[in-house]
Amino acid sequence: MEDIFPLSGPLVLVPTAVVLILALWTRRALEPLVAGAFVGTLMIDPGNALSTLSDSLMTVMTDEDVAWVIMVCGLMGSIIALLLKSGASRAFAVSLLRFITSKPRALLGCWFMGIVLFVDDYLNSLAVGTSMRQVTDRFKTSREMLAYVIDSTAAPISVLIPISTWAVFFGALIEKNGLAPDGEGVLTYIQAIPFMFYPWLAVALVPLVAYGKIPLFGPMKRAELRAENEGKCVPPGAEHIDDEIAHLQASDTTTSSIWTFLIPMASLAFFTWWFDLDFLMGISVTLAGMIVGFIALKKLTPMETFDNILEGFKSMLDALAVLVAAFLFNEVNTALGLNEYIINAVQPLISAEFLPFIIFSLMGFVSFATGSNWGVFVIILPIVTTLGHNLGADMTLVIGATLSASTFGSHACFYSDATVLTAQASGCTPFQHALTQLPYAVLAGSVAALLYLILGFTL
Repeated sequence: MEDIFPLSGPLVLVPTAVVLILALWTRRALEPLVAGAFVGTLMIDPGNALSTLSDSLMTVMTDEDVAWVIMVCGLMGSIIALLLKSGASRAFAVSLLRFITSKPRALLGCWFMGIVLFVDDYLNSLAVGTSMRQVTDRFKTSREMLAYVIDSTAAPISVLIPISTWAVFFGALIEKNGLAPDGEGVLTYIQAIPFMFYPWLAVALVPLVAYGKIPLFGPMKRAELRAENEGKCVPPGAEHIDDEIAHLQASDTTTSSIWTFLIPMASLAFFTWWFDLDFLMGISVTLAGMIVGFIALKKLTPMETFDNILEGFKSMLDALAVLVAAFLFNEVNTALGLNEYIINAVQPLISAEFLPFIIFSLMGFVSFATGSNWGVFVIILPIVTTLGHNLGADMTLVIGATLSASTFGSHACFYSDATVLTAQASGCTPFQHALTQLPYAVLAGSVAALLYLILGFTL
């Protein structure tokens, strides 16, 4: 079989190429991911491709992490539905409009909210996107620009502030791979934060773009011109996202207070932190409190409350379908050995000085190609650890480069979980969001790569 399909050779790149080509052609995410996964299973076992694909899908759907993502996204959709139907989101938007008087201030408000909600990138993307699009629409801001601002303070901020889900996860992996003594993984993580150049740059670019210090260019410029000149904030082809939640909007006679929005948001952040940064527990406690509170305050009847919980969950199905397809595609790539192939191909070219630059560039590409950031980190970190120790490289800089690469992949890939959820919350498709954001991600990535190259020779 390997004579026909040499899975250890460059053919392992074929499924990724299929996904990227089809995505550029169709400007969609779901179908290219399924096609890429199917091509990968053809390469693994041509005679049983469908059964292999079915087995891989079953593996994905029974994975604890995937189930966690489905529950988090679905229940967050339920919370969003209750905030909309009760009038809480509208009250929040009206209150903000008293202080926000221009588009740059509206975008900076999104940026600031993203920094405040640092405990989890999912919380950041879903909460800020849902609450701010009414505000940014008022100032003729494209949904693509809104998505870019939100995404730039989701994963990047969660990486930089060491009391987030990212810090806990990666700190444990750092200990597991012998880069820190037991109990000191997060401390080692904190020491690497100054060297996480990509997230620093991604966050810093937003105010510069919002205030025109970095001019608009490429697809983002076209999106903003469409919104400003034609008043079309929602990009063509993304109307269905707003349509899916249109029936959840509060009636004109519904009155609410800004506190009915702020208290659930504060509850999400507090209980996520209280339960050891478990966002699912934060959502569950918050949703339970909202059910009791909204019924007691007569914002919604019991029937309306539970109907909207189901409708909110259903509104996330499009995003969840793309996420499941991305997990499936990553499962197939793992079986093909894509990560190991790329590492082994460049390993002879690596020196201690070039290691941070190569890790950032290579892992950034792998994370982008597979749509996986945490998964890639789990697979690659043992290899990176061995290479760093053997070459005598600065391991703090290496850890910073590795985490920067994961953040870049999460930020730039059109089918990563962060991109899909941010697009859904902002009201555009994952491809529209990724296409307009990519030039700015590449700009930050290029500067980060240059810094790793310089520091590799100077530290």
